[in-house]
Amino acid sequence: MPVVKASSASREKPRDSSGGMKRAGQRADKTGHIRFDGRTALFALLLFCSGAAALIYQVLWIKQLSLVVGIEVYSITIAVSAFFAGLAAGGAVFGRWADRLSRPIRLYAALESGIALLSVAATLLLEHTAGAFVFLQSKAGALAWALPFLLVGVPAFLMGGTLPVVVRARAAVSARVASVGGSFYAANTAGGIAGALLSSLVLLPWLGVRGTALAAAALNLMAGIGAVILDRSFESHRNAPPFAESSALSNEAKIALALYAVAGGIALGYEVVWSQAMAQFMSTRVFAFSVMLAIYLLGLFTGSAIYARFADKVRDAWGVFGLLIAAAGLTALLEIACLGLWQLKMQVWAGQLAFAMTGSEFARMCALFAVAALGVVFVPTVFLGAAFPAALRLVAGVERVGRDVGAVVAWNTAGGIAGMLLTGFLLVPALGLVRTLSLLAIAAAMLGALAVLTGSNVSRKMQWAVFAIGLVSIAAGVATQPDRLARLLLTTRGGGDLIFYQESRGGTVAVAYQRSSDHVFRRLYIQGVSNSGDTLPSMRYMRLQALLPLLIHRGEPRSALVIGFGTGITTGALLRYPHLEKRVCAEILPAVVRAGDLFPENYDAAHDPRVEIRMRDGREELLRSRETYDLITLEPPPPSAAGVVNLYSRDFYALAGKRLAGNGLFAQWLPLTTQNDEDTRSLVRSFLDVFPYASLWTTEMNEMLLVGSYAPIELDARKIAARFADPGITTTLSAVGVRSPAALLATYVTGRDGLVRYAADAAPVTDDHPRIEYASWVRPKEMTRTLPELLKLQEEPPLTNADDALRSAVAAERQVLFDFYAAGMAAYNGDRELWSRMIARVLAQGGHNPYYLWIMGGG
Repeated sequence: MPVVKASSASREKPRDSSGGMKRAGQRADKTGHIRFDGRTALFALLLFCSGAAALIYQVLWIKQLSLVVGIEVYSITIAVSAFFAGLAAGGAVFGRWADRLSRPIRLYAALESGIALLSVAATLLLEHTAGAFVFLQSKAGALAWALPFLLVGVPAFLMGGTLPVVVRARAAVSARVASVGGSFYAANTAGGIAGALLSSLVLLPWLGVRGTALAAAALNLMAGIGAVILDRSFESHRNAPPFAESSALSNEAKIALALYAVAGGIALGYEVVWSQAMAQFMSTRVFAFSVMLAIYLLGLFTGSAIYARFADKVRDAWGVFGLLIAAAGLTALLEIACLGLWQLKMQVWAGQLAFAMTGSEFARMCALFAVAALGVVFVPTVFLGAAFPAALRLVAGVERVGRDVGAVVAWNTAGGIAGMLLTGFLLVPALGLVRTLSLLAIAAAMLGALAVLTGSNVSRKMQWAVFAIGLVSIAAGVATQPDRLARLLLTTRGGGDLIFYQESRGGTVAVAYQRSSDHVFRRLYIQGVSNSGDTLPSMRYMRLQALLPLLIHRGEPRSALVIGFGTGITTGALLRYPHLEKRVCAEILPAVVRAGDLFPENYDAAHDPRVEIRMRDGREELLRSRETYDLITLEPPPPSAAGVVNLYSRDFYALAGKRLAGNGLFAQWLPLTTQNDEDTRSLVRSFLDVFPYASLWTTEMNEMLLVGSYAPIELDARKIAARFADPGITTTLSAVGVRSPAALLATYVTGRDGLVRYAADAAPVTDDHPRIEYASWVRPKEMTRTLPELLKLQEEPPLTNADDALRSAVAAERQVLFDFYAAGMAAYNGDRELWSRMIARVLAQGGHNPYYLWIMGGG
């Protein structure tokens, strides 16, 4: 039988492998489109379950790999490539194998069972691989990457075989390779949509990492059992005759395969750009990324499902293939070029509608994310999804279904790996997001043009259409300003003047001058999300983040580690403590350190030779280095941001505790406005589970500080006063409203007993149950619930060597501070009378404090 790939083949009537007309039970409508009968639907259901499980594993392994190699983006990109490499290899190997089997569905059942077993094993092993990886890297260098590569790649190798094997089992009966392959690809992708949403919205919050892996394995086993049942049923239809060793691919098929491989690289390049460009229209919450991934897969599903209905009837197969690739690039570019406030308005409208219908803040935010993703990602991915059955039409023949489908999957996936690495490592850092997208769109147009020039029987109209798309792509790429996303950032984040902007594989980093009331300040944005600034309240909590633990340290602190550079203010505060001999900061984004030059309040920390900045993730730093510190202090992004939970878990605290010196202190930033009260209790519980000695301090109305240790935390008033008297420390803290040892000690809230009462029976945040990352959306005015609950714990600081005068001064400072917080709560609740009364008391007692004056607009 002729290969079903060119126009001449498409005009032939479908035949089975023995030369007869298509078999009974495979129904066709009046147009010749193949309809799903019962058996085909069951095959599709198997692939749906398989696709759902695969996406769940991918989510899990990306999360776990961040614990093994650190969340440094280049490391994760390389490690995740193992997943795609396994898929590519599996598609090539098992596709060929399936062609030699009379009952390939049995192979599919074995694959699903193997996936379940190996995937659960990989998930469990990844939990304990971080130490082994660091050890191997110190001994064998780059060879250490073989460990995570194999753990992820081996089960992915089996996953890569599922689609080719099922297409082989069914297409050998139907003789419609492109239609069946496209339909099954759509079903597999639909399962991926379910897996992407289930993993973040249901499974991980309820079951944790291990439980989620077992749930995914159950889906694999269901698919395997279903395959066995399917194999034993329908006796007259279960056998697909084995194919003899077929001839090599034709030259046209080889060209189509090569073009589709390049198209895979371009498609993954789009995804790299989209993941960063969409941040300013979405959120760093994991739900935002899950919704975006679901929309991405929805586009692939839609395109493949639509095109599969008539894939084998298309006469101009090469022309359509070229048109799809070129159109995907043009629409990807135009949707970024046309982004504007209209997109934000549509998001707000959709969010309000969802809230009105459900009363759920979570539904409102998901609707907002969905509209953002639909406006940028959906249309291009529809074209990309349709390109899969289009490629099958050009490459795959009925005599070699498994081999050819496996080859299409393998080469496209291999191209995707190359495209992801090239885009992330070279193009985005060198050209920026917009220019990179322009280059990818032009490359797609060139690829489409090559397809219509190379393929046989391509109509002139189709050629001119593809050439026109290429010209429009070039014009759009030239016309779109490279700083478009930078300018859009400020329109969606309150305006201001952009003074720094850099795009890299790790994310966008920006600094803007902004205004609030009478104050002008700088604000740092990472991935479009505010990561603090140099407002006086921010400087207050960041300076206390470093200096407060040093001042209360029971020993003589000589070394300190800051995890997270941010604005550099916390790291810079270490320079004001004169007795430190070693100051280290771990930061993953070089652009963040460069942006630090714009924050003079950090005392030029990035360039001071007394500070060593190590470009790595904080968890990775603790795994790699055996150094110990008298102080480890953290100021990462909020705990609810995607991936950041790695720095707030009980497991991380245990790791950090191993790097503390004898009397070492661990200081954890505790924001109050980024999660609900019950989530804050879980964070505190995680901290208490590790550190037997703990205390809570209020560094600013919206932030607190947890200080933990394995040794008793003693507040020696004489030692604290002597350290505070150093001119550098006095000047640094007085500038943010902490003008005396009494004012410092007034920020003490409670010790371990009070924290235990607050945490109560809350479940801890752990690597296996990263619950804070999947917590419900923050309720309105949650601050007015959390802060009062914490302030109720207030008790006298356990001072030693303190006289009555100091105790009285501490009490007076604390009263003013808590009155100020009460005024803030009144402002949150709109109680003007209480606000006025409390502010009058604050002004009467602490009217010259710069912190209070700044908040009230008079600083």
